[in-house]
Amino acid sequence: MKIYLAGPEVFFPDADELGARKKQICDQYGFTGLFPLDTQIEPAATASATGFLISHENEQLIQACDLVIANLTPFRGASADVGTVYEIGLARGMGKPIHGYTNDPELYHSRLNALFGSGTEQPQGQLRDRDGLKIEEFDLRDNLMIDGGIHAGGGHFIAAQKKAAITETAAFEEVLIRLSR
Repeated sequence: MKIYLAGPEVFFPDADELGARKKQICDQYGFTGLFPLDTQIEPAATASATGFLISHENEQLIQACDLVIANLTPFRGASADVGTVYEIGLARGMGKPIHGYTNDPELYHSRLNALFGSGTEQPQGQLRDRDGLKIEEFDLRDNLMIDGGIHAGGGHFIAAQKKAAITETAAFEEVLIRLSR
């Protein structure tokens, strides 16, 4: 079974090593990991053309996989990496099972409130950000569409018990353990 390994690890200086480690863990459980950097892209004439090539190749990897496991640990803000979210949405639209994990046990509304909240509770106890916009309070790990898509497809969304580095693999491995049962 081929698993597309979505997540922001591709942005890290040691991205190749992180991908290799996750692929090795997949092997331990009888799966084949497909990491976004597995494809070799020759730079195109422009940066945007190179970006489009990478996007196309990643979509091809998702098409070739049986399911997706996404690192949904908050990245550059209160929520998961936007590219990773696109990839799980694409996989869901293709009817592929999606699973996720986060190394931040804090609920989404708590992270939003900590980063952008006004610091005061609004009428009827609703949380609002500094601009007066409602903060969704559904006791979910991320935006309701992310959690909802994983849940609707029967996927697992594992949260670490305590906050860990974005590259920590214990929650990722827990998803694999559940899939191998």
